[in-house]
Amino acid sequence: MVQRSSSQLSEQIIQDSFHSYLKSSLAQAKVEKLIDVELLASAEGDLMITGPALCLYFAALRSTTNPPSVPLPRQAKSSTPLELSYENCPPAFISFLRVWANTVPSIQALSPEHQHDLARVICGLQALHREASPTVSGIAADLRAVAIEISQRRSFQDRYAGDLQAALDAGNPTGSLSPKKASFVPPPVYDPSPTPSPPPGRTSFDGKRPVPPVPDALIPGRIQTPAPQAPGMQMSTSHRSTLSTSSISSTASNPSILTQESPAIEFIRETLYASIADALERQPSLRLLLKRDPPRAYYASVAFAVLDIAENSITPDGSVMGVLGKPLTLAECPRELHPFMMELASIGRTAKEMDDEDTETAIKLAERGKDIPPTRLERVKIILEEGIGHASGLKDASEGRRSVEGRAVAFANRVNGLSLGMTRLPAFRERQNDVFAVLAGIGS
Repeated sequence: MVQRSSSQLSEQIIQDSFHSYLKSSLAQAKVEKLIDVELLASAEGDLMITGPALCLYFAALRSTTNPPSVPLPRQAKSSTPLELSYENCPPAFISFLRVWANTVPSIQALSPEHQHDLARVICGLQALHREASPTVSGIAADLRAVAIEISQRRSFQDRYAGDLQAALDAGNPTGSLSPKKASFVPPPVYDPSPTPSPPPGRTSFDGKRPVPPVPDALIPGRIQTPAPQAPGMQMSTSHRSTLSTSSISSTASNPSILTQESPAIEFIRETLYASIADALERQPSLRLLLKRDPPRAYYASVAFAVLDIAENSITPDGSVMGVLGKPLTLAECPRELHPFMMELASIGRTAKEMDDEDTETAIKLAERGKDIPPTRLERVKIILEEGIGHASGLKDASEGRRSVEGRAVAFANRVNGLSLGMTRLPAFRERQNDVFAVLAGIGS
């Protein structure tokens, strides 16, 4: 008999259980040809989202209780089986459990064929049965949104390479290891080795390591003089003209000074990181998040930077107006960056369409004297900052303000997915330490 303990389980038990299931979920997806071996080894694309989302999907199929709970692997052969429920869930995971539990009845109500379609959609494949597509897409969006938040946790990142390797090794002859090796590397650590004591009030995420002085361009109220804007472009603030070359770069041990001849990847990278300053100035809540949850604040800031560039810096021909006022064209980018550039432009177009539709809806509601609900882009921004489990998002869902397809959630997933993918590129990773240090200084 499975025990539903009312005493709170430790975070370690939940983490161990999740990674145990993640290994088996990835291995099963490999067997079913939903994920190929090359993708598992490279950890490219959005596999860091797909893997946890598949784990949540398989957990939903296993759930047998009402309200839904997660049967956990036995900690030892003689131990009593446990289930993760609202009664024993650690506070850090309660929002994940709540959103997941809301999807369980819908997942279990699907026919086996449509459940398989859901697994395909989670893995970025087309559904085979068009009639179930809207419902399946909405469920997949919610699962992937929870997976994004899980993937942003350091405890997950530190163990993810081992999960991928276990999936690669699964199914091989006894004792035989896969010739493929998982290449995933976590982002900069938040708890580096202690160094000499920092000056008072200037510490990093772990409270030990000194950080460089915070550049003026990253401090709200100390904005540098804007550079001339290109005709027809609306840059939200002036940071992009100066931040990359004089601010974040000044914190690096080997400063990167941009010129008009610098490689396109460097302009894309610096444009993205420069836009982080815009997000921090416009949203004081992000600066508060830096103190409460630095890793999450970093990912949220990058996601807001991606959305800002997509909305305000894409030219009609699909180029990006970057730092130093230089337009970045698709032709100038290395071939491996083309998908990122095209998705950035597509996100910009979708944001414009959503804004136009919401404006039209607001006008119609106002004409009938009805209250105007938050726009989808406003809800997207709540999800980017607070996560899918935030109370506002759940309230919108319960009041029927989310479409069946979960467009706001799906769009937030696209923004988060692109930002995670871009920051994992080598050219971005080599500068992440600098950006982490600057953000830590702001949050201290």
